[in-house]
Amino acid sequence: MKYILIPLLISTRLFAQELITPIPLTAQYNHAKALLGKKLFFDTRLSHDNTISCASCHFLDEGGDDNIAISIGINGKKGVRNAPTVLNALYNVNQFWDGRAKSLKDQVRSPIHNSFEMGSNFDEVIEKLSKDSDYVNSFKSLYRDQITGNNISDAIAEFEKTLITPNARFDKFLRGDKEALNANELNGYRIFKEYGCISCHNGVNIGGNLMQKMGAVEEYETSDLGRFNVTKRERDKFYFKVPSLRNVELTAPYSHDGSVKTLKSAVEVVLKYQVGIHLTDEEVDDIIKFLKTLTGESIKIIEEKR
Repeated sequence: MKYILIPLLISTRLFAQELITPIPLTAQYNHAKALLGKKLFFDTRLSHDNTISCASCHFLDEGGDDNIAISIGINGKKGVRNAPTVLNALYNVNQFWDGRAKSLKDQVRSPIHNSFEMGSNFDEVIEKLSKDSDYVNSFKSLYRDQITGNNISDAIAEFEKTLITPNARFDKFLRGDKEALNANELNGYRIFKEYGCISCHNGVNIGGNLMQKMGAVEEYETSDLGRFNVTKRERDKFYFKVPSLRNVELTAPYSHDGSVKTLKSAVEVVLKYQVGIHLTDEEVDDIIKFLKTLTGESIKIIEEKR
């Protein structure tokens, strides 16, 4: 397995500078629909027992996830995977660890219908929202067919488009500010490139744009078959979406099962199972220092226009 790393290291050294791009400073979205989506995002009526909202598992001021290994849904039910961050999710090529949703809009349906999460369905949610005159008027003004599952999904997705965290120190570095990173952080970035981490963690979200086998160079013990559960193709066993590294210092615990408690452990797991190398403590520390430069500005939750 070590031999396949040789061309990988060569290619990343040649092209690494172009493989990561800064988050745009602004996002494009429909303001009125996003405001409606914001209201829905925080509304517990999307769940069967009116106790769980999207915000229950995605704390927007704390990294966009819930910082526990496995999220808890209605009636105290425990899910099966770690909740991914919703911040910058619009830059992912698909959603969920197994990539089963192709867009933010597709993603909305699953937690509403999942018995371990919201345990509801669109018919039930529509019945509740139709009794709220504010919702009735909002949907009527924005959608010809008013309150439907499709339009609920569309509005929430529009709000999620606003949840970006631009202007991380690393983004400033990419834009030309060579003083944005110190020597240790720059060394961490160099190691990140030279040992192939950037081959999976690239693009504007520094991840989220491809599926990869968990245990690429050494078998990783997990009962979760990942992408295989969606496609039923043997070659997809243990494949998961590569997570974004944006704001990674804020999104512990890590991995699809939430079993990796610290950022240092996460780096060590990736080095062992995905890359197949051992680094010194100093090198690992520098990678961590680099990863902390990926924390962007706090999101600005949209408000009514004045």
